[in-house]
Amino acid sequence: MDDSATDPVKSITDLARIAGVSVSTISRALTGKGALNKHTREKIKALADAHGFRLNVAAQNLRLGRTGAIAVLLPLGHARGQHLSDPFFMAMLGFLADALTDRGYDLLLSRVLPEGDGWLDAFIRAGRTDGIIIIGQSDQSAVLDRTAATYRPMAIWGEHAPDNVHVTVGSDNVAGGALAARHLVERGRRKLAFFGNVGVPEFAARYQGFVAALPEEVRGDVDLVHSQITAEASLESASAYFAAGHRPDGIFAASDVVAMSIMSAAAEQGIGVPGDLSVIGFDDIPIARLSHPPLTTIRQDIEAGARQLVDLLFRRMGGEEAGPVQIAPTLVIRESS
Repeated sequence: MDDSATDPVKSITDLARIAGVSVSTISRALTGKGALNKHTREKIKALADAHGFRLNVAAQNLRLGRTGAIAVLLPLGHARGQHLSDPFFMAMLGFLADALTDRGYDLLLSRVLPEGDGWLDAFIRAGRTDGIIIIGQSDQSAVLDRTAATYRPMAIWGEHAPDNVHVTVGSDNVAGGALAARHLVERGRRKLAFFGNVGVPEFAARYQGFVAALPEEVRGDVDLVHSQITAEASLESASAYFAAGHRPDGIFAASDVVAMSIMSAAAEQGIGVPGDLSVIGFDDIPIARLSHPPLTTIRQDIEAGARQLVDLLFRRMGGEEAGPVQIAPTLVIRESS
């Protein structure tokens, strides 16, 4: 590299000429995105500093017809009180950020409270990102289908259905529900309940798989308790359920957060877990093993799911006819059951 400070540097092309490398190599070095030898990256940065050159990333992206960012949207049509601090969201967002960084992209995060059916189309028209990842269908499946019919660079974490137009990555929720049912039956539990909002496609599939896998004599007597996903709302639902005198001996919760809230409510009522009541969650978020008692749960591989989402999105951005992906769940047995 010729690092002479006498040559004028007004553009990335000038710097590439002085350095004796390609423009794309300069871009990768100065943005920190993409594969590049560490020594080369450091020498180019030093050369840019010596010439007082700063890359105008916005102008570069404009020339390339890209933004350099991917949107991650969380539509909360069914649970408007849910926050980004939810442990499942936090885990998923961390893995998505890692996967997008590996691809040389930034993550633009937005928590959406849908008002009407035009929120997604309006976001796309704003042109802020090169593609969209959506975490959860909520009650917005019709909106996702309508947009997916004409907008390709979009991938959704959620429940696959044969008639979906939008393309999903997600766990096999029916199979996960069946795992929970069989485990409770093996534990000798017969008076069962499901806690969750079955208006959400993923939770409805978990409930469907749970009930279908139960013995016929148990299947018709499962309590379905409507519970929102937040810790506060699910604790309130569980407390009211137990206070009304209900005493199941086995509960399958739509998420780990709901399951841990159920255990808190049970403790307040003097119901022992797992002595009187077996509790199973869904997700296997990091704090599940730290609950009291440690939570038995249906594990969905969140890290693999995040990487599959990013891979699916980039394949669709590249024009491929990439289809849905389902990930097999596993039962993690701990002390709550």
